[in-house]
Amino acid sequence: MDYEKLAELLFPETDKLPSHYETMYPERNLPEGAMVTRLGPSPTGFIHLGNLYGAFIDERMAVLSKGIVYLRIEDTDDKRYVKGAEKMLLDSLSYFDIKFDEGITPEGEEGAYGPYHQSRRKEIYSCYVKELVKKGFAYPCFLTEEEISIIREEQTRLKLVTGIYGEYAKSEKLTFKEVEERIALNLPYVVRLKAQGSPFNLKILRVKDGIRGELAMPENFLHIVLLKQNGMPTYHLAHVVDDHLMRTTHVVRGAEWLSSLPVHLELFSKFGFEPPQYCHTPQLMKLSDNNTKRKLSKRLDPELSLLYYRQEGFHKDCVREYLMTLLNSDYEQWRKENPNKPLSDFPFSIEKMKSADALIDLNKLCDISKDVLLGKDVNEIYEFFKDWAFEFNRDIKGWFKDESFMKAILNIGREGEKPRKDLIYAKQIAGHISYFFEDGLREQEDVPENIKDDDILVLLSEYLKTYNHSDDRSEWFNKIREISEKNGYAGKPKDFKNEPEKYKGHVGDVSTLIRLSLTGRRESPDLWEIQQILGEEKTKGRIRNYMTGREQNA
Repeated sequence: MDYEKLAELLFPETDKLPSHYETMYPERNLPEGAMVTRLGPSPTGFIHLGNLYGAFIDERMAVLSKGIVYLRIEDTDDKRYVKGAEKMLLDSLSYFDIKFDEGITPEGEEGAYGPYHQSRRKEIYSCYVKELVKKGFAYPCFLTEEEISIIREEQTRLKLVTGIYGEYAKSEKLTFKEVEERIALNLPYVVRLKAQGSPFNLKILRVKDGIRGELAMPENFLHIVLLKQNGMPTYHLAHVVDDHLMRTTHVVRGAEWLSSLPVHLELFSKFGFEPPQYCHTPQLMKLSDNNTKRKLSKRLDPELSLLYYRQEGFHKDCVREYLMTLLNSDYEQWRKENPNKPLSDFPFSIEKMKSADALIDLNKLCDISKDVLLGKDVNEIYEFFKDWAFEFNRDIKGWFKDESFMKAILNIGREGEKPRKDLIYAKQIAGHISYFFEDGLREQEDVPENIKDDDILVLLSEYLKTYNHSDDRSEWFNKIREISEKNGYAGKPKDFKNEPEKYKGHVGDVSTLIRLSLTGRRESPDLWEIQQILGEEKTKGRIRNYMTGREQNA
């Protein structure tokens, strides 16, 4: 076979040589040890936690090494393309504060190594595949879908690995004349890699993975597709060419790509490229109902989608903090020793990453969120909560008419020696503070069991008579104690506990009744502080309304 002639037959319009692109995309001028990383998602419309997980690693590696992190869109598969997916991707990554030095941005492409959309690099891929054909490392394959299906059925029956290789790679044996005749008939074809391995005499490759250490795996023997019938590349080809030309030093990707690593290393070898350091991340898992681990599912687990965290309203810093606990095992100890330092100060390293499955635990995320939000200024929490409401819960936009009122609500119980950790994520915050707003008052909870029905209106009526909005916390509570004792309730809970037969209940029951009449809840932050925020008029008005409701239902 005259491979030069075959290459010209297949790529008559491809006139550039690889040397042209090597000059166009030179080695980057970066400090020694600087890492060049990238995120390469497909615009499918589903942005998942794995994208953020990988992007976070990419960002940390590049920033800490004074390198470059870029965003490339791998959009060569028209069937998977979803309109608007790219904007959704950019919005999600921006929300979680992932910043790229170059590549795709909301304003367009930025950087000297573009285009950063693979769909716009078709002529580059053709050039490099043409070079493989010239060297006898690739060939046109005219097998139809029906023929491939028959081959697969036979291989399955014989219990062989399915795919095109060995005797099944029938187009590899075609002569130049036979290829020429088929092309003259406009028969569709793909271009396949002529793999060097054999399934019957496999060599073992030894590869060092940045996370998993040394790996042993069989060499590739499959004649995988490089260019599809429409001339567009497969992921296998496109990422190898692009990672080389964009001078990527480290490729962070999911464990599902481990089985394809021999193919990619073979392509790097056949092109004569230095391969990047591959870093295969752990699989993201969760505990199932029967307490066993399983892989996160797009169908079953909403928390796999990044949109879930935005809709629920998890602050970006809470999610980043949580992810770091998954990435480096010593992070939590570092955080204990450095509670006020920014996450960026942590010496993240891929060498400290575990290859074991990463367990996604929403309860742990919530615990971390409590601590992170407690450490934030109320002004920042207000802006964060407002932004979430205006995007995801427009029904509560009216809550933000009085900024000082809302900030007082968000700051309740957060100061002092033992601050409350009531704020977790925006949707939870909305439910937690809803009683401050008339449209957020929910159905009343039950009155404490120790409060007699006949006492409800009496206790609340006396509370209104003695209420003075200017009372300090001590004066206010002493009045509740006096009302309690006057009506047969112990002034101290321990008195009731010691002599229950002597009292109807205790002062805690009475204060819970007052809390219920104001908030509709038996539990809430400090009641005195709630009244101070509501103001005297609202405080008295709510108690009167509650009393009226009790009278009507009596």
